[in-house]
Amino acid sequence: MQKLEITGGKKISGSVTISGSKNATLPILAATILTNKKITITNVPIVRDVETMVRLLDSLGSKIKLDKKKKIIKIRNKKSLKTYASYNLLKTMRAGVLVLGPLLAKFGEAKVSLPGGCAIGSRPINIHLDALKKMGAKVKIRNGYIIASAKKGLKGTLIKFPKVSVGATENILIASCFAKGKSSLRNCALEPEIKDLIVFLKKAGCKINIKGRNIDVVGTQEFKPIKHKVIFDRIEAGTYIIAAALTNGKLKIHNVEPKNILTEINLLKKMGVNITLKEKYLIVSHSKKLTGTNVVTAPFPGFSTDLQAQMMVLMTKASGVSTIKEKIFENRFMHVSELRRMGAHIEIKGNKATIFGKKDLNGAELMATDLRASVSLVLAGLVASSKTILNRIYHLDRGYEEIEKKMSKCGVLIKRYR
Repeated sequence: MQKLEITGGKKISGSVTISGSKNATLPILAATILTNKKITITNVPIVRDVETMVRLLDSLGSKIKLDKKKKIIKIRNKKSLKTYASYNLLKTMRAGVLVLGPLLAKFGEAKVSLPGGCAIGSRPINIHLDALKKMGAKVKIRNGYIIASAKKGLKGTLIKFPKVSVGATENILIASCFAKGKSSLRNCALEPEIKDLIVFLKKAGCKINIKGRNIDVVGTQEFKPIKHKVIFDRIEAGTYIIAAALTNGKLKIHNVEPKNILTEINLLKKMGVNITLKEKYLIVSHSKKLTGTNVVTAPFPGFSTDLQAQMMVLMTKASGVSTIKEKIFENRFMHVSELRRMGAHIEIKGNKATIFGKKDLNGAELMATDLRASVSLVLAGLVASSKTILNRIYHLDRGYEEIEKKMSKCGVLIKRYR
């Protein structure tokens, strides 16, 4: 099993180019099921979750090709695809369930494994299933699979999501594009990745209007060939901003649109991080004395739960006491025990973490538990007093493209080995 070795004490400096967004690429790939026109997707991140989704679409019969060097995916679907998504492909990737909506909408049936992915708490898919039932589907769960049918096709209707859910919004939005009539989706998630999905769907010929958290869709079966460039990965960008702030380095970060991470940038500036914003890049430079702050995770445009673990590491080096309230997932503090082993003083009570700052971190052998927790331990290793060994880095590979190569180019002593 592969590991990362990080030697602390080096400032991260130079420049880094942010990859395309994994969380935008995955729902866009699922949406390609709706059409048999030629599709070209560019700026694709070469990460394990994307490769798994490509294999999933290939298993359904899609004619799909991933060019890793050019970071392009080309797709030309057959008129008919298989409607069975197996456990072997979905066990490591929660986003695989996004094929449920389009398969059911287009072919009237789907058998899709219940999803896997990061073990960061209960993320029930009942919101997806309840919405599909309202659209006319019959749904049951048997032997770990969702078995759904809609012999007369899905029908547009009013869907009020009981809570803001990124996955449910994506799944039902895609399904609505092929449903008969108008779908009115209420209390939707509006993350930049969902807006990118909408841009893709509109290019393909879908009729979609957004107002606040309301999305209206008129179904169609007439699609166009399209070429689409995936937006940048705002979570990777935030991770590198925090890495530069942690090590008091100077880093130019390319291929970003700061407007998509303004909440996080403004909070970091409040802590004392020096960030200069430009249209397509930003610069993090020798930060002032860092001061503690309070964070509450929330749906976009709130502070992203996917940057919570990274922010916690920065808080260990800030003066004073900081707090994080995790309001999206109920079990997303699994990295805390590993940070404590490195010398961090963090107390947990329910969904609130209290971080006592200005603590020296020591290198240790660590275990990654999920995607974002794993990268937070890499960040901790950057400022630890000795070497840090990180195990189970397959979690990291699911969402960060060539992290050791990118960091090495910026002066970090980091290497991968078995």
